[in-house]
Amino acid sequence: MNKEEFKARANQRIDEISAKINELKAEKESVKEDMKEKYRESIEELEAMRKDLKTRYKDLVNAADDKWDEVRDAFSEASDSFKEGWSKIRSLF
Repeated sequence: MNKEEFKARANQRIDEISAKINELKAEKESVKEDMKEKYRESIEELEAMRKDLKTRYKDLVNAADDKWDEVRDAFSEASDSFKEGWSKIRSLF
């Protein structure tokens, strides 16, 4: 995959993450009362991960050729961390 394709997929991934967070926010009211605080904390955690991913995306867009592999790998790791966090949170609820 070339740089432009990777950037496009990375941007799409951020959009997907935003949609997942919005999905959680929409479900928040249907969560049992005793779980609402944990749910809120989980959403905050995912939002922090999304913010980190957006920062890494900016680094990706602005990366010099000699830093491309390093920045691409950092973005991929952050994306994988979100996937793991999402799976963990979804399993709780």
